Amino acid sequence: MTEMTFQMPDLPKGLAKRHKAEKRFRLMALASVLLGLIFLAVLFINVLTSGADAIRQSKVRLDINLQINDFGGSKGPDIQQLKNANYQGIIKRTIYKNFPEVKSRRDKRGLYRLVSSGAAYELREFVLDDPSKIGTSISIWLPASDDVDMIMKGKVSRTASSDVRRLSDQQMEWLEKLEAEGNLETKFNWTLFSSGDSREPELAGVAAAMVGSLYSIIVCLIISFPLGVMAALYLESFAPKNRFTSFIEVNINNLAAVPSIVFGLLGLAVFLNFFELPRSAPLVGGMVLSLMTMPTIIIAGRVAIQGVPPSIKEAALAVGASPVQAVFHHVLPLAMPGVLTGTIIGTARALGETAPLLMIGMVAFVVDVPKSILDPATALPVQVYLWSDMPEKGFAERTSAAILVLLAFVGLMNLTAVLLRKKFEIRW
Repeated sequence: MTEMTFQMPDLPKGLAKRHKAEKRFRLMALASVLLGLIFLAVLFINVLTSGADAIRQSKVRLDINLQINDFGGSKGPDIQQLKNANYQGIIKRTIYKNFPEVKSRRDKRGLYRLVSSGAAYELREFVLDDPSKIGTSISIWLPASDDVDMIMKGKVSRTASSDVRRLSDQQMEWLEKLEAEGNLETKFNWTLFSSGDSREPELAGVAAAMVGSLYSIIVCLIISFPLGVMAALYLESFAPKNRFTSFIEVNINNLAAVPSIVFGLLGLAVFLNFFELPRSAPLVGGMVLSLMTMPTIIIAGRVAIQGVPPSIKEAALAVGASPVQAVFHHVLPLAMPGVLTGTIIGTARALGETAPLLMIGMVAFVVDVPKSILDPATALPVQVYLWSDMPEKGFAERTSAAILVLLAFVGLMNLTAVLLRKKFEIRW
């Protein structure tokens, strides 16, 4: 029996050309994705590397004699004497004592420049926290200047010219002496997470911006979530289908695409100028962000409600439930995962907005951590904007650190959205 063979006919030239084009398209799409991932990885590694340096801070150890005469000459100075003491003079006296060979005023100024100008404030806080140390000798680590910090971290070469490193050869000798004696080290920078903004990079922290962002987001959620969900339920389940509701729906969709700075102008005109609410307050910032977030919540809520099978509502009505009971007891619980996801995503977007907060004054220089929603505050994206414009090299590290904190906030909110979706998800 003759064995029969089947041979595939040659593909038409047009079909073969189409297959090659599809293959090229897949390769180009894959290359685009890989290129995007490479750029993202480079950006993240750069931010992470720079931000990691911000958690380390160079500090100088000084053995300070807290003389009673420095605090009014009394063994029990009052709180006002403690606050008004010349802490800068105490630090200068201690440094000059460690370098007795320094005689001229110029050299003394150069020596004192190795220590941060904010070291006096840290010594002041130390004394205020424990006044019993007055009359004794203490060993305390105080922040070094930004120029010293850059050299200690290797950001500026020690062999560079004095113009580049911003320290003279004489100052470098003093620095190396402190380092050799174990009085100059790089330690964990607690100030970064406990302090507010500062003109000196070694004293600047993200605490005020973190608290301001947290307060603003809480206010935003309290306002936008219930109003957005109620509006979505009304438009989807109760509102009559007429021209007016169609007009409302079109405008809600348009509001979701409005630039964020427009909401900032609206907040400036209404909340600040008309209602005269406090400027730079997280309360106003949260209200402005809620205006921006609400259209996203309404749209996501309507989509989630539309995804619930109509038979569930009809079955509830068939057994005697009222329309309100059917919507709130049956439809809304099933739509809640989608509603929460849209809410968290909209809020995460609001967390990264800068323009509307700039318009309401949250760009202010805020040193103290806000204690309420009415206190002056700034926000993490605004803090990034402010620090990125500073000329000092130390602020570049702080900028990257603030970006990492902001990304952590956004990542935490997205993770919360995933967990909430899984928790409330009901399959039917």
